[in-house]
Amino acid sequence: MIRVLLADDQRVVREGLAMLLGLLPGVEIAGAAADGDQAVALALELRPDVVLMDLRMPRCDGIEATRRLGARAPEVRVVALTTYADDRSVLDALRAGARGYLTKDAGAEDIRRALEQVTRGQAAVDPAVQHHLIAALAGAAPAAERPPDGLTRREAEVLGHIANGLSNNEIAQLLTVSEATVKSHVNRIFGKIGARDRAQAVTYAYRHGLAPG
Repeated sequence: MIRVLLADDQRVVREGLAMLLGLLPGVEIAGAAADGDQAVALALELRPDVVLMDLRMPRCDGIEATRRLGARAPEVRVVALTTYADDRSVLDALRAGARGYLTKDAGAEDIRRALEQVTRGQAAVDPAVQHHLIAALAGAAPAAERPPDGLTRREAEVLGHIANGLSNNEIAQLLTVSEATVKSHVNRIFGKIGARDRAQAVTYAYRHGLAPG
């Protein structure tokens, strides 16, 4: 059962999401917050698995709330669910520690998939906004002939598959290696690039030109 906290300043949105998610098997609504301050307080009290976080809220916005949760409750995953899909919003949310980014026109199946992905430690960025992430990082230097930060070519390849949303098991099947081998690669990658989780690894991959084209 995935326990979800909803954070949105519009009551109709909160109630609509609660109704929608309540119909999904394996999902339980832990609570609802009307602003970022309340979202942080309830998340610390209720310890949900995931917070579906609106980015534009009064008093404390979703970006700041995500940053606070990352510092005080890193085990609580945040998925930004917002009407905004501009370059800066996407990048700011991921830099603050969000594990996923969905727009509010996402369907129930899209939300369910994102919830499952982030609870497994994967990133969940809506394909519809991935080009905004690429655009936001467009000023970054192109990938060097050798992978950056001491990554081996195989590690760079694995990182590219992570950026493409593949799980460890899927990467193992694609590369014809064991899942344990992929996990070892992932651990070394995170250590070399200083990533805490797959969402940060995805951001790194796009910044350094290691994400799939």
